[in-house]
Amino acid sequence: MTEQDEFEADSQQDVRTPILAVVGRPNVGKSTLVNRIIGRREAVVEDRPGVTRDRVSYDANWNGRAFTVVDTGGWDPEAEGLAERISAQAEVAVTLADAVLFVVDATVGITDTDEAVVKVLRKSGRPVVLAANKVDDQRTEAEAYGLWNLGLGEPFPVSALHGRGSGDLLDAVLAALPDTPPESFQPVGGPRRIAIIGRPNVGKSSLLNKLAGEERVVVDDASGTTVDPVDELVELGGKTWKFIDTAGIRKRVKTASGHEYYASLRTTTAIERAEVTVLVIDGSQSISEQDMRIIQVVRDSGRALVICFNKWDLVDDERRYYLEREYERELVQVQWAPRINVTARTGWHIDRLVPAIDKALEGWETRISTGQLNSFLGRLVAEHPHPVRGGRQPRILFGTQAQTSPPTFALFTSAKLDAGYERFIERRLREEFGFVGTPIALQVRPREKRKRT
Repeated sequence: MTEQDEFEADSQQDVRTPILAVVGRPNVGKSTLVNRIIGRREAVVEDRPGVTRDRVSYDANWNGRAFTVVDTGGWDPEAEGLAERISAQAEVAVTLADAVLFVVDATVGITDTDEAVVKVLRKSGRPVVLAANKVDDQRTEAEAYGLWNLGLGEPFPVSALHGRGSGDLLDAVLAALPDTPPESFQPVGGPRRIAIIGRPNVGKSSLLNKLAGEERVVVDDASGTTVDPVDELVELGGKTWKFIDTAGIRKRVKTASGHEYYASLRTTTAIERAEVTVLVIDGSQSISEQDMRIIQVVRDSGRALVICFNKWDLVDDERRYYLEREYERELVQVQWAPRINVTARTGWHIDRLVPAIDKALEGWETRISTGQLNSFLGRLVAEHPHPVRGGRQPRILFGTQAQTSPPTFALFTSAKLDAGYERFIERRLREEFGFVGTPIALQVRPREKRKRT
């Protein structure tokens, strides 16, 4: 893969809500303006400087476009002590943001601190929207235009307290932010799509026939009867579902030959077309290497997963006990997937499939707010900080859920996280928010080291 290909692949994965950092001197009305932008009173506002100390994030929406607003403490590049740490937080917010809203008190005019902040903003290379706040009347609006001298372009007169000029300001913010890329999976309407997958001859077609209540798919004891994916609309639980019966995946696509190659390729395409995959495993046999390979294909595709153990009537009580222990051990990587035991031939427990699919879809489409996520991350890091490695301790600076289907999280960090710590974060995310039936993707983005000038 060339560097260009890798860049394009990374770009396709880089799907997240754009981030707007709100910065400025202490007490210029940043938190009041944040409340105005998000349309609700969440940011703490008090008429004295230094109330906001950390970076606090909120979900916002304007003209149908979603973005994340990060409120920061008052920024003074010359600060010391606590004020210095608050300023450092604001500087971090700028490095993580896609655009910056620089708030200036129009009634005070340009100060030395404002000019110092402008120098840092210019170095960051981020697009900057200049808000001239506290413009409550026509007279003050004329004073606001003196802020052209900052060299950041047109100042947008606004009254965070009364809402005056906020619409024009938000239009400018949207113009500065990158367009929100489409999520990697957009439901196109119609019945939910379920791919029935598994090794040859595990009973996939029998399961579909039993669900449909009639012989819609050819079933034979000889493996490999199904080659092309078969789409069938089935009424279940008062809803219409589109089930896709697929050929059994025997081998790696690269090593398969003849019709097996095309069958495996089409099955992989069917997984990509589906929203939920139902992996059918022969319950009377041990889990095979092919089963594990199929699970990996599903995880890589980001589709929701339900594991269905078929032919359960062929397993006696003693064998079931040992099989269940084996399943716990072999399927440790997909403990989050709902599991059901059925007999497709007789229809035993077939009614458990739809509730399991519903649960997997719910987990797959779960979204948690940026505020909830960062509150969770704050508690997690406080209780279980990342181990020190080479004299350094990586920190999670900020997190946001980039997309659903599957749930994907972007974590901005001070350095690379250990793989074990990433697994720990995923486990705790599941404990806190569920995410039943779905893989979770963590995109860790270490902060780039700044070059010393």
